[in-house]
Amino acid sequence: MKKLQHVFIAFACVFLTAPVFAQTTVRQPFQLKDLRKLVRISSPRISPDGKQVAFIATRPDWKNDKTKQEIDLVQVANGAARSLTFQRKGLSFLRWSPNGKQLAFLAYDPQTKKTQLFVMPMDGGDAVRITSSKTGVDAYAWSPNGKQFAFIAQDTVPHPKAIKHHDDAFRVTDNNYMVRAAVQPWHLWVVPAKGGKAKQLTNGKWSLGTDQGSMSAPVWTANGKAVVVCKFPTVWEGDAWHSVLTSVAVPSGKTKTVVTDQGAFQPLFAPDGKSLAFLRPRNGDQNNGFAVYVKQNGKIRDVTAALDRNINNFVWLPGGKAMLLLAEKGTREVMWEQPVDGTAKLLNMGKVMPGGQVSVSKTGEIAFTASTASHPSELYIMKSVNSRPHRLTNLNAFVDSLAIAKNETVRWKLDGFHEDGVLTYPVHFEKGKKYPLVLVIHGGPEGASTVRFSPLVQLLAAQGFLVFQPNYRGSINLGDAYQHAIYRNTGKGPGEDVMAGLKTVEGMGIVNKSLIGVTGWSYGGYMTSWLIGNYPDVWKAAVSGAALNDWVMDYTIAYYQTGDLYFFGGSPWVKRYWKIWREQSPIEYALRVKAPTLIMGDAGDPNVPIVNSYEMFHALRDNGVPVEFYVYPANTHFPHDIVRATDVYRRWVGWMVKYLK
Repeated sequence: MKKLQHVFIAFACVFLTAPVFAQTTVRQPFQLKDLRKLVRISSPRISPDGKQVAFIATRPDWKNDKTKQEIDLVQVANGAARSLTFQRKGLSFLRWSPNGKQLAFLAYDPQTKKTQLFVMPMDGGDAVRITSSKTGVDAYAWSPNGKQFAFIAQDTVPHPKAIKHHDDAFRVTDNNYMVRAAVQPWHLWVVPAKGGKAKQLTNGKWSLGTDQGSMSAPVWTANGKAVVVCKFPTVWEGDAWHSVLTSVAVPSGKTKTVVTDQGAFQPLFAPDGKSLAFLRPRNGDQNNGFAVYVKQNGKIRDVTAALDRNINNFVWLPGGKAMLLLAEKGTREVMWEQPVDGTAKLLNMGKVMPGGQVSVSKTGEIAFTASTASHPSELYIMKSVNSRPHRLTNLNAFVDSLAIAKNETVRWKLDGFHEDGVLTYPVHFEKGKKYPLVLVIHGGPEGASTVRFSPLVQLLAAQGFLVFQPNYRGSINLGDAYQHAIYRNTGKGPGEDVMAGLKTVEGMGIVNKSLIGVTGWSYGGYMTSWLIGNYPDVWKAAVSGAALNDWVMDYTIAYYQTGDLYFFGGSPWVKRYWKIWREQSPIEYALRVKAPTLIMGDAGDPNVPIVNSYEMFHALRDNGVPVEFYVYPANTHFPHDIVRATDVYRRWVGWMVKYLK
């Protein structure tokens, strides 16, 4: 399941001088229409010399229910920006050439009707299409000398005439109920950087990608004689936990496994090419967080063992002696400088929280996306690990003119854990008053609620609600022991964590205890369903989005079957594990539910099958509980388009207004 997403408000007023009186303009809170203005920044890539940063800006197009994209270039010295592309679609994956004179990217190509690799000269001129892959390009890497690309593409369908003739039955193995055809594997290719005939290097039933998009970018060895890739045993996401790292010789295609530890992914060589780093669940335990391992001189070790927490992303720093780590620490998102041999140092980021996408130049400048508690994501730069962040863009400047609800971290203890969450106050909060409270529970469960800007939270706070975002065991922000504690305790333990956090907030004396709602999406939806069934007298209303309500059914038809096994230790169809899968399923407690419940989800959700929601809907409706169920005709886990996403938030907030106000 995928994840979703403090202190009294100080009103900012503008006083206009007039002959007789002073007029006060009160700032408006964040509203639904403001969702249409939010600009998303992705794929920040700093040039090798550290002087400019390229990134992708994505803007909603409400009228056409699409998005508009462009590649922008910002000068680090003065923030001057210009657009590099016009009316390109499907932009992603920016990469500078080793000498910094060209910029490569992926984009939809109208001629081949697939995503292809393009290269743009930075001294002027149009981008040139490099590939003509029949299935499109999914990931790539420049060779060290800049003369070749290694890229990953899916195999074509064999025997297409037989398929067209409906000779198309496919075998069920670890695939899921949404699959409608046999899925072909992804393999490695090389192509000259100036374009030309591409050569396929690998083949077989194993794959470099999965049906649900798991894939690591290829990386070249320093001498340019081989490419290291993340190799999956099959194309099915259920087998993705068994990935290894494999070296592919260029141009022969001969393969050799270089990291046999299963679960390894995202390989990255140090600048000197002597050390290979990668992510892997710590000690191979899928219930732990991702650790950064380094292979040096034939030996592999966890260089982040002392941090003992989940690492979201990492990049090497110049020299290859240390790397930059991105992770959550409590209710903040942070960066550490992690020496290969030594103790990690927490960087001083001030109020800025990095969002997970980062790039480092050869001279040590760091470009990354980040947000604050009161401002959405922008592009930032740090001159070194010892400097403070400086914002380079202001694409979401309109938010600064709004009244933004403030938040704070709330902490409590339970079962030996030091737990936390985020409390957001109503925009027009007044001391001495008690307010209705809405819980917004994050998904994952390997996610975390932090103090970063959240549109949904701001929409709820604008309606006069306190908003509480509790973290719970399974969250990735408080260390491996906390994350691992969800093992064989997926509902009861996390539920107790949430209720302990709620009790702490109630103890502040600002909550109207008779008006409390609980909401969430994905695993947040699971927790919502669990809580309304196990604490039925607490909740006045609930919103359950894309909720996993039945572990047994979910394991049987969802794509991450093996992932579910790690939660419980074995199959729900084996006698030894039969009971626990059912005890931890919210559907088991549906007859206890009293709270009016809004259920939402996507019809073709490949992550949490929508039948989970159908089960809960009929259970509540047939027992007289007020319930409404809305399904969006999309094949996603949460609607990606602006019109449907806005409708989700409208119904979400509206349900709370209806029953809590």
